[in-house]
Amino acid sequence: MTTALAPGGPHPGTRPPRPRSRTRSRTHPRLLSRAVVNAVLLLVAAYTLMPLAWLVLAATKDRRDLFATAPYSLGRFHFLTNLGDVFTYDDGVFGRWLGNSLLYTVVGSTLSALISVACGYAFHAYEFRHKERLFGVVLAGVLVPATVLQLPLYLMASAAGVVNTYWAYLVPALVNPFGVYLARVFAEGCVPDEVPAAARVDGAGELRLFAHVSLPMLWPGFVTIFLFTFTAIWNNFYGALTMLNDERLYPVSLGLFMWNRSVYQQPELYPLVITGSLVSVVPLVLAFLGLQRFWRSGLTAGAVK
Repeated sequence: MTTALAPGGPHPGTRPPRPRSRTRSRTHPRLLSRAVVNAVLLLVAAYTLMPLAWLVLAATKDRRDLFATAPYSLGRFHFLTNLGDVFTYDDGVFGRWLGNSLLYTVVGSTLSALISVACGYAFHAYEFRHKERLFGVVLAGVLVPATVLQLPLYLMASAAGVVNTYWAYLVPALVNPFGVYLARVFAEGCVPDEVPAAARVDGAGELRLFAHVSLPMLWPGFVTIFLFTFTAIWNNFYGALTMLNDERLYPVSLGLFMWNRSVYQQPELYPLVITGSLVSVVPLVLAFLGLQRFWRSGLTAGAVK
């Protein structure tokens, strides 16, 4: 018995054709999307680094080259001369400003991060009345811009008699609602409830429990909050402008602003402002490079609960 084949059908003994692979068609959109993402990232990186690149190149020029050459051209390498002028101008007041900024940021960031971690740990580990309502107040503090608080803070500092002192600039930096929020998130992800309970069974007090058991577990979060606070205090120009009148107490940001305000009367200050601005970036870069290992692990720990 023979079987009739339909016209145009497959020949007996041949395999049916396989469907075309879609691998190649899928690869092209992936490569295209990856190229687009990389191009966008390169544009963002270039936009971010352009001011820093201009600052580095401008620091190598004297006052004449700043206005006579292209913005992104290399000068005749007057950087060492400009750097020496920065630290010797006006009896070396820039060095004092830099020291003030380091004092404000290191002390303020350390204490602020410690207070934030302690508060966040308390919100996680203890049960007390109106706990969530108080935490809601903390979150409300995150939403308030810092500039809105400057006038009330100035009035409070004036009533306390600490205006134009180190305390007027340092004490407000110790309160960090966003740091408390981050610390609670870190505590929920890094400190299991069984660990404090076991430490209490072994006879550890609450302060010892926090200092020797919980704080080492929260160390990446502490460093992360420290870096955020370090950057915020270092760049807190408006707070210094409101609270400080004595030139000897200025942080470096306010001091450079005062120099820049005088460049029309003293054009020789142009290279000093630019070189001083470059020097003022160095501590931030060193802080992030030195602590980035803890910062990355802290962000990862705080992201997973």
